[in-house]
Parts: sequence; C-alpha cells; structure tokens
Amino acid sequence: MIMMLSGTSDARQLALAIRDAGYDVFATVVTEHAAEQMAHVGLHAHVGRLTACEMVQLIQQHRVTAIVDASHPFAEEASRQAMKAAEEANVPYIRYERKESVITYDRVTFVDSYEAAAQYAANKKGVVMLTTGSKTLPIFADMLLPLPDVRLIARMLPRKDNMELCERLRFPQENIIAMQGPFTKQLDIALMQHFGVTLLVTKESGRVGFVDEKIAAAQELGIETVVIRRPKLSYPVVYHEFSDVIRALGEIKMKGEK
Repeated sequence: MIMMLSGTSDARQLALAIRDAGYDVFATVVTEHAAEQMAHVGLHAHVGRLTACEMVQLIQQHRVTAIVDASHPFAEEASRQAMKAAEEANVPYIRYERKESVITYDRVTFVDSYEAAAQYAANKKGVVMLTTGSKTLPIFADMLLPLPDVRLIARMLPRKDNMELCERLRFPQENIIAMQGPFTKQLDIALMQHFGVTLLVTKESGRVGFVDEKIAAAQELGIETVVIRRPKLSYPVVYHEFSDVIRALGEIKMKGEK
C-alpha cells in the first residue's frame, strides 16, 4: 500500500498514475472537498491534518510500504511530519514537487515570507490583490486593512470557513473574490482591471498552481508583482515527474521482494 499526501489537482493525477501502475493507494487530504474529488475517481482518502504519530498509526494499519508526499509546495509542516513519520516507521519517503515557474517579468520582486510581502505592500500602498490563499490572510489583514491608502483584495476558495475567517477579520465583503480555479490569463486580467489593481501578491506554487497565468496577466497590464519564494526543506529525495516517482516505487518494490 502506498500512502500519499495529496490535495492538489496534480497530486490527484499522480495518485491515479500510481494506481494505474499497479499499486494500491490511499491518500491523506485536508478538506472534505478534496476527499470527495478523490472518491470521484475511485480513491480512498483520510481527511484531516496529521501529526507524525498519527501517520505512523496509518502506516501500520494499512501496511504502507512507501510515503509519496505530493502536498502543496507551501504545506511545509505536512512535509516535515511525513518525513518524521517515514523515519519512525522505517518506510521510504518520496517527495513529488511541481516544477517551479520560470519568471522573467522585470517588475517582479521576490521575498522569503508572507510578512515580508505584507510589509512590501504596505510601503507601496494602492490596490493590492492577494492570491496566496486564506491560510495566511490574517498576516496581510492585520498589517494592511488599517491603512487608509491601501485597498486589499483577497482571492480565495468559496468555502464556508474562509468566509467565516473574513468575517472575524472584518474583511470588507466587497473586497473578497470567492472563486474556484482554474484561472485563465484572460480572467486574471479582467479581475485586475475591475478592481484597478496596482500590486499583485502571489506565491511560487509552480506551473500547475497557475502562477504563469497570474504573472502574464500582471505583465500585460504593467502591474508590479511580489512573489513569495517556496520554503526550502531538506527532502531526502525529490522528483518533478510522475514517471520518476513510479520508477522509484518500482525500485522499492524490488528491494522488498528480495
């Protein structure tokens, strides 16, 4: 049995590819919606954030022979827990990560944290479009909402918990874009024009995370952009192609049969 940390669209596709290669797979996801998407393609999923100890229990329960960590590039805590669980349970750990986007736009500034991005936006002022998700919204809301010369626009998934978070933060509802992707360049352009965006804040989620489309839209409109770099973790092994993950699983299987 292969245990897979999932939740993104490309992770779901990888789980299917692993299953099609002849392996039993079960996934761990954070939301019920992600579990429903897994169930729709015939894959079982465990819902909820897991500690290393809880992962070890699942490893033992399902007789897991390898962990494939295909969690979001910014879900660093999930990856840390998975690496710890793999070490404690003595099973191989494989990290799959989306390829990074090649960003050549000359009006892009790279920063290493959400706090740095929020401070940059506070200094720039104007209409700031935030496309980094709801998890870190409080960081930007606390710093930017009190400023009279900043209008903060937040794009996030249309979930109840996100709207409740916005309500707790007293986030103006007219500044919320609650939408489910994928987002095309044309849609991003329309949204930026509608709100009169002067600064885009995004994170380096990779090509599948539609960073390319957002950057291309900002570039066409001449909008300055802040990109938050991916967290850097010391993974024991990292692959960027499905075929390499499946090949590595094959090597693990062969070793186990000897």
